[in-house]
Amino acid sequence: MDQLRLAYTHTLLLTGRHWRRAANTVMEAHGLSDATAVPLIMIGRLNGAPRQNALAEAVGIEGPSLVRLLDQLCEAGLAVRREDPTDRRAKVLSLTTAGTAVVARMEADLVRLRAEIFSEVSTADLEASLRVFASLQASCIR
Repeated sequence: MDQLRLAYTHTLLLTGRHWRRAANTVMEAHGLSDATAVPLIMIGRLNGAPRQNALAEAVGIEGPSLVRLLDQLCEAGLAVRREDPTDRRAKVLSLTTAGTAVVARMEADLVRLRAEIFSEVSTADLEASLRVFASLQASCIR
């Protein structure tokens, strides 16, 4: 069982790297790095105006690292950071018109990439994989 778990975690790590490399080509085609594209996409996926701390959690990075990336996105005119109207200490984020357009194009390209990569993976296998990932995440959080 130890060898099977070793093979699984090693494959998981390598597969994650391969996915990031493939997805990064999509992001670079839109003039963004992986580091800046992921927060931009997540702002769009979180609908509305997520707070910075919620975005940091969704992206999986620390707040200070996110601040630098948001500075770049705001300077590029793709995102806007505003005071949260319900708590002036907090900041909420939204996409600009340009940011919305870039995210829409990247999401469309990512849909095509996923279709290509997962073309030989069955729905049942994807569902089983998601169950395993959910279990692993729960175990890691404990």
